[in-house]
Amino acid sequence: MNLSPLTALSSIDGRYAARTEELRPICSEYGLIHRRLIVEIRWFQALASHPGIAELPVLSDEVDDFLDALIDGFDEAAAARIKQIEAVTNHDVKAVEYYLKERFAEVPELDRSAEFLHFACTSEDINNLSYALMVKDLHETVMSSWFRQVDRALATLAKTHAAEAMLSRTHGQTASPTTLGKEFANVLQRLRRQADAMSGQELLGKINGAVGNFNAHIAAYPDLDWPALARDFVENLGLRWNPWTTQIEPHDWMAELFHSLMRYHTVLIDLSRDVWAYISIGYFRQRTVEGEIGSSTMPHKVNPIDFENAEGNLGVANALLEHLASKLPVSRWQRDLTDSTVLRVIGTAYGHSVVALSSLLKGLAKLEVDTERLAADLDLSWEVLAEPIQTVMRRYGIENPYEQLKALTRGKRITAADLRAFINGLDLPEEVRQELHALTPAGYTGNAAEMAASIE
Repeated sequence: MNLSPLTALSSIDGRYAARTEELRPICSEYGLIHRRLIVEIRWFQALASHPGIAELPVLSDEVDDFLDALIDGFDEAAAARIKQIEAVTNHDVKAVEYYLKERFAEVPELDRSAEFLHFACTSEDINNLSYALMVKDLHETVMSSWFRQVDRALATLAKTHAAEAMLSRTHGQTASPTTLGKEFANVLQRLRRQADAMSGQELLGKINGAVGNFNAHIAAYPDLDWPALARDFVENLGLRWNPWTTQIEPHDWMAELFHSLMRYHTVLIDLSRDVWAYISIGYFRQRTVEGEIGSSTMPHKVNPIDFENAEGNLGVANALLEHLASKLPVSRWQRDLTDSTVLRVIGTAYGHSVVALSSLLKGLAKLEVDTERLAADLDLSWEVLAEPIQTVMRRYGIENPYEQLKALTRGKRITAADLRAFINGLDLPEEVRQELHALTPAGYTGNAAEMAASIE
């Protein structure tokens, strides 16, 4: 059976293949191989440019152009050739080195210096930097765009519905009203904290040999300042140098980043469930799409499938990210290989994230507010005004205000007339009594509208 979206084992390469296409050049085996090739070539160029390595001459402009072309022109045929070599070596990083030696043989100047490829490196020197570049590209070119789209969608909803009064529910029971826009603004601000944490996350890398001490480097060139060269090299890749490692860069930064992404996802799970519930009680309708079917037997249904899909995929992404975050920083002694296979699910985790974000945005775009339903719920919930009335009573020294309102309202449906009669019996200044009479559930929203409208 040929591999295709129809026969793929993973849903992100099968059912959702079209949604995850942008991840393939970055997170696939191809993407990893490409980044390994980049690191190998840039390390070779860094060594050639260092005056302390006399045996490796400074590269000519033509040779540098050739090496840059190997990076820029990397394609699936090159990746396939590397996989052919790996089938013999049974070592994925060494296969990249051997492929480059094949290409170096095309240029006499490079062929003479080919043994400086992978010089003093352990495989993890190449891999940790390759994965760091993968994650860097992933967030800068893919995830940041999705975060911006979510941000814009929620900011628009917050501003559009800033003054749309809505009954709150705490413990599932009627509570002091808010506005629909304020609730979206709350979510947006939570997401922004996690997005800011991810954008500010340091991505670390190392290139210091088999156990992190430059052992082989110093044996070959004892007078060369290897830590300075390593730091410059890593920083020129756009990463932060970590000098304190064993054979592996300990992946703590990855755990930090993945935990931030998990928190971002968790906020969206919270949002998806809330919107799902608001749809179920009629606060939102969903725009219908011609040709879509909600139920195979009940023709009337418009199911909240986008929010259900988002919630499910966010959960799968978080399960994978949790394992990545808890496993990657743990390695036996100076190195074991368990991180190698675990790192390969980064693309899977982010694939489920992208599927979820696309579903969430689709669902948000289909929402229509049922203002009549919102108003009706508020008009049936005059008991929520027990809070402001008893608070004003406290101000004017009336005894047992909480207890009086509790006796009047707890567990009961009351009307505007009931509250009016209660207020008329209070010993309050007339202007205060009139202010309380003017209160309505829809008007009792505090500064929610101003908060929502102020969102940037």
